[in-house]
Order: sequence, then C-alpha cells, then structure tokens
Amino acid sequence: MDSQEEPQINDLSSENSDAAFIEQVQNLHQLTVYGRWLFVSSLWLTIAPVCLWDLRREFQLWQEYFTWAAVRYGLVFHPLSTLGLAFCIGMTVSVLVWQSRNILIGLPQPEKQRLEKQVYRIRQQGSSHPLWKFVVRSS
Repeated sequence: MDSQEEPQINDLSSENSDAAFIEQVQNLHQLTVYGRWLFVSSLWLTIAPVCLWDLRREFQLWQEYFTWAAVRYGLVFHPLSTLGLAFCIGMTVSVLVWQSRNILIGLPQPEKQRLEKQVYRIRQQGSSHPLWKFVVRSS
C-alpha cells in the first residue's frame, strides 16, 4: 500500500481497533464538541449584543406595555437584529440537539468513519498537523 493512498473505510475499522486509536478518535470528537461550543459562544458574544442593543428602545416599550403584538412589530421593524438573534438561537439549538443525539444514541456510523479517517490523516502527517498535539496525546 502506498503511503499517500488512504485505506478503505472498512480497513480503518479493522486495522485501527487498538485502544490508542479509539482514544484518539474520542479526543478528536471531544475537540469537535469544544469547537462547536466555542463557535456558538463567539456568536453570543459578538452578534447577540449588537442585535440586543438595536432593540433597546423596543425593550423599554415592552416593559411599559407588553403585548405580543408589540413584540411582533418590534421584531418585524428590526429585521437584521431579528435575523442575528434567530441565527444565534438556531445555532445554539442545533448544537444542543447534535450533542444530545450523540450522548443518547451514540455517534452515527458515517460520523465515526469520518473521525477515523481524519485521525488516520493526522497520524499520517505527523507532528506538523495543527491538531496533532490535541488528538495524539503522548501516553
């Protein structure tokens, strides 16, 4: 087998069933989870404050006369703020659903295979890969 050629997915599962490889796949998955939450956190720290600042006058109105019509019109007349907050909420919910599915049901097979292939590529490239020190921790 040529060193540049990637093995088939079935070969990955059978030849890399050792404990170190499984731990490296788990490290990569954990890194993926941290990356997604870092992305969501950065959205809430950058986009959400700008959107909420744009809605500050509406908040004052809602405190005095709260009705669902006032909320609706406040959001309709501030479409960029509404879109920004919807994006933040949507990304948060999608990461929560994704992580909950992984915890309750487990990783789907295509996701496991993708992680295995990526760990194989990281191992093949060696310490020059940016994720090397996070995935292949020295035992």
